[in-house]
Amino acid sequence: MRPIFEPWIVVPVYEHEQAIGHTVDHLLPHGVPVLLVDDGSGDACAAVLRGLAVRHAGRVSLLRLDRNGGKGAAVIAGMRHAATLGASHVLQIDADGQHDTADVPRFLAESAAHSHAVINGRPIYDESVPLGRLVGRYATHVWVWINTLSLDIADSMCGFRVYPLAATLALLDRESVGTRMDFDIEIIVRLHWAGIPIRTVPTRVTYPMDGVSHFRLWRDNARISAMHTRLFFGMLRRAPRLLLRHLRRGMP
Repeated sequence: MRPIFEPWIVVPVYEHEQAIGHTVDHLLPHGVPVLLVDDGSGDACAAVLRGLAVRHAGRVSLLRLDRNGGKGAAVIAGMRHAATLGASHVLQIDADGQHDTADVPRFLAESAAHSHAVINGRPIYDESVPLGRLVGRYATHVWVWINTLSLDIADSMCGFRVYPLAATLALLDRESVGTRMDFDIEIIVRLHWAGIPIRTVPTRVTYPMDGVSHFRLWRDNARISAMHTRLFFGMLRRAPRLLLRHLRRGMP
């Protein structure tokens, strides 16, 4: 018997009132329930989100968090809420329109075929990507490869991915994971440590000229650096098990 596959789309939203309507319009044709998680936005964005939930009732749900807790906190809250609504998997996608929503069926098909795996986006950038973002991402990639003792995670920062909920929520129940810009990186490393397979789907990513970014250069880079340090020492404790897993995988 094939496992039950009931995906929901979770979109963390914080002050993206200009972009979220366009994002929702391009998600709805895929026929998957959409959960918008309002991460403590101001009145203008909150009103837009309420309007979307009313206009698309039955297809779009809204979860409001009273205080801004960060992207990771919003995604985690969305995962837990989606699970109570019967979701088996959550497709996470950003609110700002940088991800290609036309790829949603590809991600979901890969997830349906490999239901125990994380389906992780690997960005294909155009000329709109800031050079500083590329340099910073490459530095993080190197740290992730060190901290997993593998090249299994091609990109740890992409916010377009599908999570198997049972395994992900079990991990979140037993381990602390960063709740802001460090979330995407830390959760996928810890899922890899837990033995969850990672499958990669290339996807086009653009940076809209009028896009709103909540990445704060010094604060978030400091948080991510501290996270890499925690993960490094976590890897040292797990190194024998990780190396044994790789050896077994390479055996005929």
